[in-house]
Amino acid sequence: MKAGGLDGVVWRNRALTLFDRVAVPVAVCDVYGLVVLANPAMAAECGTTPGRLRGRDVLELFRPQEEAQVERIAEALRLRHRSRYQVSVRWRASGGAERYGELTADPVSEAVGETPSLLVMLRVDGEREAVRAEPPRVTPVEGRVLALLAGGATTERAARELGLTRDGVTYHLRRLSARWDAANRTELVARAYALGVLRPGVWPPAPAE
Repeated sequence: MKAGGLDGVVWRNRALTLFDRVAVPVAVCDVYGLVVLANPAMAAECGTTPGRLRGRDVLELFRPQEEAQVERIAEALRLRHRSRYQVSVRWRASGGAERYGELTADPVSEAVGETPSLLVMLRVDGEREAVRAEPPRVTPVEGRVLALLAGGATTERAARELGLTRDGVTYHLRRLSARWDAANRTELVARAYALGVLRPGVWPPAPAE
């Protein structure tokens, strides 16, 4: 290998090291916006790793707030204009909060006539906290039916404890199963815990307050 070629490899490796360590979210995309290379800071904004971003559409990861901006950029790239392009975007961070900011794309290439790649940088302007969904509402009787079911009660036992008929308990279970699209009683109990209808970590099972 010639000395010049060796120097090129050394500088390329140094550039990649800097690319990985810089705190600013950065990615290299092809002219269609598909990610070719992303640094850890960019991947962290998407809640994943750099390798898993490869081949993803950057405008699906970061949703444009104005479609007209994207159309203007696409037309400019088609005409091989080499300006800096900015797009206002929003996205869902790994913690659940919705963030908003700006993507800046700079066309880069080694030769003037060559189809450029896009050096994309993300600026985070702020975020809106995720709205915590309230547990689905169930009636007091439905909550007690689910708690008894979670504790292993049969339909007959649940009927005795609640002062209902067997058909009455079955009626409530059918309504809950239809509401939550549960295939069986095991799935119904699992969904009740997942949705916050039953209190976690207590025995015997009890409805959430």
